[in-house]
Amino acid sequence: MKEILNRLSRFNTLSKEEAQDILTRIGQGEFNNSHLAAFMAMYMMRPITVDELSGFRAALMELCMPIDLSAYDGMDLCGTGGDGKNTFNISTLSAFVVAACGQHVVKHGNYGVSSKCGSSNLLEHFGYEFTNEQGELERQLETSGICFLHAPKFHPAMRFVAPIRKELGIKTFFNMLGPLVNPAKPKKQLAGVFDHELARIYNYLFQETDANFSIVYDLNGYDECSLTGSTKVFTNKGEQIVKPSDFQLNKVNAEKIAGGDSIEEAAKIFTTILEGKGNSEQQSVVYANSALALQTAGKCETLEEGKSMAEEAILSGKALSIFKKLMAA
Repeated sequence: MKEILNRLSRFNTLSKEEAQDILTRIGQGEFNNSHLAAFMAMYMMRPITVDELSGFRAALMELCMPIDLSAYDGMDLCGTGGDGKNTFNISTLSAFVVAACGQHVVKHGNYGVSSKCGSSNLLEHFGYEFTNEQGELERQLETSGICFLHAPKFHPAMRFVAPIRKELGIKTFFNMLGPLVNPAKPKKQLAGVFDHELARIYNYLFQETDANFSIVYDLNGYDECSLTGSTKVFTNKGEQIVKPSDFQLNKVNAEKIAGGDSIEEAAKIFTTILEGKGNSEQQSVVYANSALALQTAGKCETLEEGKSMAEEAILSGKALSIFKKLMAA
């Protein structure tokens, strides 16, 4: 590790093979906490390369516990986090909406590191029990159309870095890996990123797969479509700028989509929106992100159509019913 740290401190980069090797060794517990913290700090000071992120991704996927849910044609909605915006749990809410619209969801998530409430914190608060058992996850998909893949259950190698990430409390390159390492390897994915250059790297990596994807980078710095302005979207077919008017929605005020200061507050916001009782900005942002996912999954032709589907899923109570079914499971 010392040699690697010296190289990185001189702003040299790693090849894909070197990156894969070093993260494999991290996952096998070869290094002490000081070395691990220093390694993460290197990527806070300079951009990550395509080869490095690709190598890190390959290592984690090789070390992860395999799960085969391909029969359900599942979709993931997952953001990197780390945008510092403290929004409510938009992608998690959108996941239930998308499931209510008939698209199976295999959502990957974790506890919040740089945010107050990650998707795992939220679902755990409501009593969801994390599992990596194939049969149980299949049962959840059968009964509710959605299941949740809690990252630590599938990526045991991450246990060596989890305490350090928590102590640091800021985004590291591990945030960049979250949407890339869903153990179910879904063929449909809506991925949000906090940085424009990272969006381009994601686009390059996803182009190497056979997945239908949309990579979302909000030009105001969110890792999701915030409707506070325009959003850059990369897909299999190219790239485009999406505006609130494309969903037939209004521009929103950033203060109206804040996520609260505790898990309890985040949970209250979550249920209020799922019941269709959120403020218009909260509801609109969920509709927009759900519409992007539904279009990616081939469930609608236009974003306006997707927005209407998402709105109906919430106002009819279908999305809330999906949530209750999953919690009951």
